[in-house]
Amino acid sequence: MLIVAGHLAVDPGRRDAYLAGCVSVIEHARDAPGCLSFSLTADLLDPGRIVVFERWESREAVEAFRGSGTSDEQNAEILAADVAEYEIAGVRDLT
Repeated sequence: MLIVAGHLAVDPGRRDAYLAGCVSVIEHARDAPGCLSFSLTADLLDPGRIVVFERWESREAVEAFRGSGTSDEQNAEILAADVAEYEIAGVRDLT
């Protein structure tokens, strides 16, 4: 399993519009083979921060999806990013 997590920084006045423009990306990702979870959400404390969380069955699934994500216009709105991939060896269910 692979987790992609971190955050993006965008202009606070444009965050809602940026997220609205990502709806089709999120839908596409969630329909992609191997996607277990995919979210881009507004941070509750920082008006310019978008939280990224993705969970994938494998690296191959992530790589097959990459390039289908945000448009060049959306990418241009990102002021900074701190996102990393984590390879997960085991999972403990807390439910």
